[in-house]
Amino acid sequence: MIEREILWRLAPHIIWPLRFVLPHHKGLRPAWLLRLGLFIYDHLGGRKLLPATRTLSLKRDPAGVPLKEAGGIAFEYSDCWVEDARLVVLNAMDARERGAIIETRHRLVSADRADGLWSLIIEDTRSGARKTISARVLVNAAGPWVGDVLSGKVRSNTTAKVRLVQGSHIVVRKVFEHDRSYIFQNQDGRIIFAIPYERDFTLIGTTDRDYQGDPAKVVATDEEIAYLCAAASEYFAKPVQTSDVVWTYSGVRPLYDDGASKAQEATRDYVLTLDAPGDKTPLLSIFGGKITTYRRLAEAALEKLAPFFAPGIAEKKGWTAEARLPGGDFPQEDYEGLVSQLARDHAGISRPLIARLVRAYGTRATDILKDAKSEQDLGTLFGSNLTQREVQYLIANEWAQTTEDVLWRRSKLGLKMSKSEVTVLDAYMQSEHLKIQRGVELGERTE
Repeated sequence: MIEREILWRLAPHIIWPLRFVLPHHKGLRPAWLLRLGLFIYDHLGGRKLLPATRTLSLKRDPAGVPLKEAGGIAFEYSDCWVEDARLVVLNAMDARERGAIIETRHRLVSADRADGLWSLIIEDTRSGARKTISARVLVNAAGPWVGDVLSGKVRSNTTAKVRLVQGSHIVVRKVFEHDRSYIFQNQDGRIIFAIPYERDFTLIGTTDRDYQGDPAKVVATDEEIAYLCAAASEYFAKPVQTSDVVWTYSGVRPLYDDGASKAQEATRDYVLTLDAPGDKTPLLSIFGGKITTYRRLAEAALEKLAPFFAPGIAEKKGWTAEARLPGGDFPQEDYEGLVSQLARDHAGISRPLIARLVRAYGTRATDILKDAKSEQDLGTLFGSNLTQREVQYLIANEWAQTTEDVLWRRSKLGLKMSKSEVTVLDAYMQSEHLKIQRGVELGERTE
């Protein structure tokens, strides 16, 4: 619980409290035992700001309205929501601002130890151009490809293995009106959730099944979609049909293979393996992990690598618990206050647009709004409050190159934009990148 509050403080624009409702029904553990477990969850996890667990009467509380069985009790407890794609981008931006070089759309071709260093060849997947990089240490944080890097790129003999587990989600039109979420236990013992999503939708997930094949090609299967619809329909008064699904997405979890018999039983904890023959030229590989522990995982990784750096670096204590991510430099409970401030500063711009910008960019929304007095000052409106100024910001600051980058990897505006709007945006982005490319070529010729 304490780690959730730390992350909420570091990035309050993309992380915020979420209340989960767990309806009690026959087949679950006794109500008193569930309540005891949640009491421990509240008090042993270091909770200070997130609200405590409470017991609800589903007959009296709005949370009971959309449910089939609304006459019993439920337990409501705290968790947090994170815009996971934006969390990745913000960490990359933060690293760049601290001196890192971020090479998007590049792949590792080979990695070899030579003269006490790693010699890495990387390739630009767009142009095919290759270059060599030297490094003192190498961290294999390739996610579901961690095993491929070990066996195919660095040819390591480590015995650690990765277990690929597929998790799929469906998005449907809004199933309920309130802002709380549900967590349900399915008849097979698995847990599913239903979460308010992008204002007009409900997110339902997730599945757990072993995955074979290329992780880049994972998709939600018809079987998984039907499973999630059926599981949600066991609880909601209005059945969730496959025809209600407006979007699906699926990912592959790179879990450490601990020999668990079922995919859902495999450990979600992270495992770090260090390969450093003769205490030289280290390779650190990361298996497993989850968003809640990503910050502590990073600090643990550096602790393992500290002996291979200069003494001053090795002795530096963990600092990330106090390091706000880009745009997160405002009080964690004052999102609405920041929205109101910017709405006053830009009175000619609609509050919903400003609220969305603050939710995505925090205080860096000012880099988009600048001196704009009206929405016309923000340039072309592509649809769903996406403006030319915002797209330019994403290209210049967040490595966005395609419409998919903007509509799905930096936001989820793709849920709301029409095909014709996407076509216009695509043409604009292609023209912008052509200008950038011509500028780069001109600069190279004049040097």
